[in-house]
Amino acid sequence: MRGSSDGINRGRAFTVMLHPPDRGRYGDALTQGPWKDDSRSMKRLVAAFALSIMALAQPAAAQSILRDAETEAMFAQMSTPLVKAAGLSPRDVRVVLINDDSINAFVAGGQTVYVHSGLIREATTANQVQGVIAHELGHIADGHVVLADAGTKPALGVTLLSMVLGLAAIAAGSGEAGAGIMAAGQQVGMNKYLSFTRTQESSADAAGARYLNTAGISGRGMLEFFKRLQGQEYRYGYTNVDPFAQTHPLSGTRIANLTDTLQAAPAWSAKPDAALEERFRRVKAKLLGYTATPDETLRAFPVTDQSIYAHYARAYAYHKAGYPDKADAEADALVEADPADPYFLEIKGQILLEAGKPAEAVAPLRAATQGSDANPLVATTFGHALIATDDAGRYPEAVKVLRAAVGRDDDNPFAWYQLGTVYERLGDAPRAALATAERASMTGDTRTAIASARYALANLAPNSTDWIRAQDISMTAQNDLDDKKKRR
Repeated sequence: MRGSSDGINRGRAFTVMLHPPDRGRYGDALTQGPWKDDSRSMKRLVAAFALSIMALAQPAAAQSILRDAETEAMFAQMSTPLVKAAGLSPRDVRVVLINDDSINAFVAGGQTVYVHSGLIREATTANQVQGVIAHELGHIADGHVVLADAGTKPALGVTLLSMVLGLAAIAAGSGEAGAGIMAAGQQVGMNKYLSFTRTQESSADAAGARYLNTAGISGRGMLEFFKRLQGQEYRYGYTNVDPFAQTHPLSGTRIANLTDTLQAAPAWSAKPDAALEERFRRVKAKLLGYTATPDETLRAFPVTDQSIYAHYARAYAYHKAGYPDKADAEADALVEADPADPYFLEIKGQILLEAGKPAEAVAPLRAATQGSDANPLVATTFGHALIATDDAGRYPEAVKVLRAAVGRDDDNPFAWYQLGTVYERLGDAPRAALATAERASMTGDTRTAIASARYALANLAPNSTDWIRAQDISMTAQNDLDDKKKRR
């Protein structure tokens, strides 16, 4: 497990990647604060409403993605029955972790559910997270991102019409009347948009409840999480707000709408999946150790706590704080508790690798790779360790391991970076260039992708598999670059 924000994942714990902007975004924030109705806020609303409506339809900004083999396995385990219940294919749907402390989840086009790390930290059970995922799958299955224009266009149309009429009145000498027309039109436009989003959110709630019931998963977690959100609303003073001035229904309304449906289903009495709940507690502790400050982690898991979760959290906390001996001791305690657990072996190997002991890291990482069925993220760290030993005799194994990793994971630029490194050390410059082109293409570095792919084309055997791949990257990257120039 690694960390970075540039796609070349150096560092520790979870892999961090920047998520490229998507074409749209829906379900952003499970609960929203009110649109304030004071005069200052209204003036800002009047002045910028058209821009705000257009901004809502724009791509989401790049965000930091956390990748971790155990976490992704947990998401797959908790989402697969829900995905099937939604009539979607588990092969096509992904649940991705975003490094953000806010309590949030969203979809942004395609079939990917994005879950913020803050939501995992706030949830107390895996079943609560399943309720959130079920809701987001409702957005995907009902095509809410694709249909977003049905909400933005009418609202924008009303707004622009009011601006034209208002400006005409101002030009005719009726300044106050013109300003009133624009203000009223913009308020109507905003109300139209907010009504549209509330309807979509209610639809996703209903769909999520249906998926839970169909999958035989209790809806208790869904209601529990909405009650936690309701507590947040009370905490921050959202108790006397206009429910029609929100992007989402208030949590109390959502609870009232869902309670009968969920409680009447046979699934309501279903027992929690004990294995999933155990995995959730491990992942939650691991995530705290990575995202929180060491002091915060040690307050949550003091050294007197000898549970698996505490060892996990402290191992990550000590590791990122620069205490390798303490991190080593916590990792050893994990491996001692279960010598065959691939994720315990992974963190032990990762700590050794980043402490400058790659030769010692090879054995636990090889075992972790084998125990995880050659999970691409775990295998990438293993390949990294093989290269870091500076032992040329290990390089062929590194190539084999890393090629298998990139073959099973189409979103792993760090694996391509390591593969390029080992090819370069082996003197295979054309394939090193192809690996660089792959990584650059994946991270949006178009110019590097073009240059590296063209070098590979010029030096690889014509019509070979690698040559054809280099050609594909070169053409695609060049087309992207040309499109960008046209847009400018």
